[in-house]
Amino acid sequence: MSRLKGKVAFITGAASGIGSACALRFAAEGAAIGGFDQSDDTDARWSEATRLAADVYFATGDVRSEDSVAAAVADVRQRFGRIDVVVNSAGVAGGGPVHIMPAEEWDRVIDINLKGTFLVCKHTLAPMLEQGAGSIINIASIEGLEGSEGGSVYNASKAGVVMLTRNMAMDYARKGIRVNAVCPGFIETPMLSQVFGLPGLEEYRARIVEAHQMGRTGRPEEIANAALFLASDEASFITGHALVVDGGFTAGHRMGLTKLMGLE
Repeated sequence: MSRLKGKVAFITGAASGIGSACALRFAAEGAAIGGFDQSDDTDARWSEATRLAADVYFATGDVRSEDSVAAAVADVRQRFGRIDVVVNSAGVAGGGPVHIMPAEEWDRVIDINLKGTFLVCKHTLAPMLEQGAGSIINIASIEGLEGSEGGSVYNASKAGVVMLTRNMAMDYARKGIRVNAVCPGFIETPMLSQVFGLPGLEEYRARIVEAHQMGRTGRPEEIANAALFLASDEASFITGHALVVDGGFTAGHRMGLTKLMGLE
């Protein structure tokens, strides 16, 4: 398979979770991979991506730091000569009732999830504008499309990512640059495990799983497949879209009638 053959993908949050799954999927389709993450503790998916990719670059840094982002993007451009695809996957969880939330926690989540996306887009747009082509995929969330109890800052950050995506799509479409978002449901990532590893959330996790119409949470590979489609020429007429990949979580509410209809 070679849907991304000859292309260069820059992926944040590349060390694990959705980011490393995207790196592996894109490498399998022929892309050279530039990875960026705050941690250099890479998982098995990244290791496999380095084996499959035509060429690989990995840098540690913080998406909140413009200098760090700019340096990594410059290194990728120097090494590969171009950047064709960007996946903004770096992100953190956070939330709680607004009236007791420390301002520092609000800033942390907004700075990583939203400002980090902005900074990476800002610096990767330069080579794309020179090329007259590119595809940016921002990993948002279904919680950027609808509310959830205690979601506050996380939901606000991801809603910001969705709106940033739509505005960028308008700004850069006639320069040959497509900008889309993927809005995952609950995906089995280290971040999800960290959240549900907190005491007292076992019942909540079970309810979350049941709320997905498919009766399970998603896998990082399933989000990577969606990102691959948006990155590829097969999505050449798609921009400004927030693609929901959530196992039916936002489709509606189950009331038990499927059992009466013999569908369970």
